[in-house]
Amino acid sequence: MVVIRSEWEIELLRTANQIVADVLATLAEHIRPGITTKELDRIAEEMIRDRGAVPAFKGYRGYPATTCISVEDEIVHGIPGKRVLKEGEIVSIDVGTCYCGYYGDAAITVPCGEIDENRRRLIEATDLALSRAIAVAREGNTVNDIGCAIEKTCKEYGFSVVRDFVGHGIGSAMHEPLQIPNFDTGKPGVKLRSGMVLAIEPMVNMGSSGVRILNDGWTAVTVDGSPSAHFEHSVVVRKDRAEILSFTEKLVWGLRDIKGSN
Repeated sequence: MVVIRSEWEIELLRTANQIVADVLATLAEHIRPGITTKELDRIAEEMIRDRGAVPAFKGYRGYPATTCISVEDEIVHGIPGKRVLKEGEIVSIDVGTCYCGYYGDAAITVPCGEIDENRRRLIEATDLALSRAIAVAREGNTVNDIGCAIEKTCKEYGFSVVRDFVGHGIGSAMHEPLQIPNFDTGKPGVKLRSGMVLAIEPMVNMGSSGVRILNDGWTAVTVDGSPSAHFEHSVVVRKDRAEILSFTEKLVWGLRDIKGSN
């Protein structure tokens, strides 16, 4: 079922996503060697609740934290805890909020201190893949156009797209109908219509695309131990272009290939 949101609903979604964006910008400033992922999670929860929202991830299907913080070979759903960040690592942060019954969801990958050239290129490729996906998320195109844009970009860099996890619709629930694959499915898929709200989130591995889940039941890691990056925006499909709800000037991502998006 395709859900078309009214403008007043989109405004509530914008507020939820602006909170997410501000939290991500703040956490990015705190990424440094020596900080624990638990401390980052504490900062995020305090910010979310101070702004009148609630953490959307906490308690979702039993998930125990406010954020997902995935380091190095962790792809998504890393549970914050005692892990101490180290120089040269890359850190993916995924944040979700619920504000007045509507949801926000976005993610970034940032360096911890100085990183090597391969990790820098991985972040660049994933960010560019997201921006190209957003550029085609407009009325009249299809869901598969999004996946094709992501996969093509990652192949240009020699990296692998994760196929086990996909983007999704978002609105009055965290995950709504329409899965948004990050690869070419070989079929057009659903045609995009103005007012649809999508969470587009490429997850890209430096090595193979294979995934395994750790014993905690949540953390997804690369099968070969290679680093992984993750970027995500929640966007509204419009007639001429997608509108990014989770945009903030404090931390610009997903805009490498978009002119005049905001």
